[in-house]
Amino acid sequence: MTRYSRKKGNHGYSAKTRQLKTKRRTRDLDEIDKDLEPQNAEKLLNQPIDLDVAGEAQHYCLHCARYFIDDHALQAHFRSKVHKRRLKALELETYSVKEAEAAGGVGTYVAPKKRKMETQKCKE
Repeated sequence: MTRYSRKKGNHGYSAKTRQLKTKRRTRDLDEIDKDLEPQNAEKLLNQPIDLDVAGEAQHYCLHCARYFIDDHALQAHFRSKVHKRRLKALELETYSVKEAEAAGGVGTYVAPKKRKMETQKCKE
């Protein structure tokens, strides 16, 4: 029996590199937290028609920062596990400078509070 020869050539393909591509990058939780503020949420939910975006930018999920083709796809997304996980991740307050200083020994540490997250209302 012979042994395997060493592997030659490129080893560039991996699932990790595919996940980290910039075109698949989603918005971070702190960016989404800013989008959930009432004045920003109003702008995002009532966007002008944009033909370059899926669904002409009329069907948008605030919590996941995603556009959908139509209202039916958006409703199906609200029932999905991906959306429910995102809601659960957004329940904790985002990491702040005050919390970072407390972890570094300046001030006292106060654990982040949980808040109630609900799916956005649909426009009829």
